[in-house]
Amino acid sequence: MSSVLNLPLRSRLILLAVAAALITGAVTSAAAYFLVRGSEFAAADQRLGAAARLHSATLRATLDLLRADTTFLNARLARHYGVPGVYGTHFRRVSVTDPARRGLLGQASILTVTSYAHRTSVVLRGKWVLETLLGAPPPPPPPNVPPLEENRPGAAPTSLRERMERHRENAVCAACHMAMDPPGFALENFDPIGRWRDTDGGVPIDAGTTLTDGSEVEGPAGFREYLLGRSDEFLRTVTEKLLAYALGRELRYYDVPTVRQIVRDAGGEEARWTPVILG
Repeated sequence: MSSVLNLPLRSRLILLAVAAALITGAVTSAAAYFLVRGSEFAAADQRLGAAARLHSATLRATLDLLRADTTFLNARLARHYGVPGVYGTHFRRVSVTDPARRGLLGQASILTVTSYAHRTSVVLRGKWVLETLLGAPPPPPPPNVPPLEENRPGAAPTSLRERMERHRENAVCAACHMAMDPPGFALENFDPIGRWRDTDGGVPIDAGTTLTDGSEVEGPAGFREYLLGRSDEFLRTVTEKLLAYALGRELRYYDVPTVRQIVRDAGGEEARWTPVILG
């Protein structure tokens, strides 16, 4: 602990940034950011990808991973997010006025790596939320799961929600999708590279969803408020991931008291990063 506190401020800030990246999976998936195939999403170039990796750089409390209302943008990334008045290649602090863009749920890098090359995936996004934010990974899929039906050329397009509902009619698929799909539907207003949209293939997007506990949420902003209402689960997950990284192994049952103690000492909803990282 003392060795960390003795580090220069810049080094401690870098450590904090790395810790936040590990929580979100950003370090391990950095090479995959914005590697999107197809001309429809050609706007996702390497410079945009590099910029998006810095989007969540303003974190003070642990819950700022979800609710941060400031970020750093340059002109390239600002255009992607639809933020006016940002010019040049250098990054500057910008207030996030759109509730849908605050925190990790509005970060284009994460929205991209949880999509396919040609469309979004409520399954990948929902699975990421369960695993990374709530520490409740879904079970592995059963063998021989049929693929999702795609829109056929020349036929009237159907929404991803309609196709997923038909997919869930298969009893083999239904159990897992009951938990994974609702969080993914809440993020459907973001396209495969994280741009805002109101339609998908000409079909209006319905981002309202009912979660497994019966809670009804509307879109990214509503889902964020739901997650903030479960801050204890989120803080526990953050602590578990940081502790596993620090120990260099998966956590075991005898690590649970340590996790609980760190969460208690961190201070609940206003938990700062220092007590969480230093334990």
